[in-house]
Amino acid sequence: MPEGRERPRRITALVPEPRGPGSVRIEVDGERFASVAPDVVRAHGLHVGRELDEALRARLEAEADIEAAYRTALRSIERRPFARADLGRRLLRKGHAPAAVEAALARAEEHGLLDDVAFAANYVETRATRGRGPLRLTRDLRAMGVERGIADKAVAAHVRESEGGGAVPLSLASKRVAQLRELPRHVKRRRVLAYLARRGFSGREVSEMVGKLLA
Repeated sequence: MPEGRERPRRITALVPEPRGPGSVRIEVDGERFASVAPDVVRAHGLHVGRELDEALRARLEAEADIEAAYRTALRSIERRPFARADLGRRLLRKGHAPAAVEAALARAEEHGLLDDVAFAANYVETRATRGRGPLRLTRDLRAMGVERGIADKAVAAHVRESEGGGAVPLSLASKRVAQLRELPRHVKRRRVLAYLARRGFSGREVSEMVGKLLA
């Protein structure tokens, strides 16, 4: 080797990554270099003994960033469902690079782990039973980055299936009226309507329902 020239770095091991099942650990010159997805190993034709030039090094470092973001996404999804945009914000807050986050989210979608349509339907179904109305549900979904069209369809579908969705606001209003029984009628009406609005229930039908309860 000519004097002054560094010895080429070479891949010395390709082994399962114990800290991330499903990943492959790349060791270079006997030291841990990066963890990547198995298809990255195949795509780049990696093998023990291969020289690691600057171009390959940079590419593998980028793939390692994606793999790290994807593993963080998996751990998050295992704990609870996420909307795509909401999970993306979480990954960015944890310090993953924007390009790696976008690639990780695309990979999760490809594997069926992210689906905003299914997420919205499930969110509406579970939260509606806890007393959240259509407006509140739509606001919640939009805040999590779900597209307006998807959020609206999920809420509308739930309202149709629940035959107008009147049972929940009626139950909430009845309980609230009972709590305010000592107050004048006009005060009770104002407070009950405000309470329902915070829960996401408003409009002419809700106002008429409260009027009947107080009659």
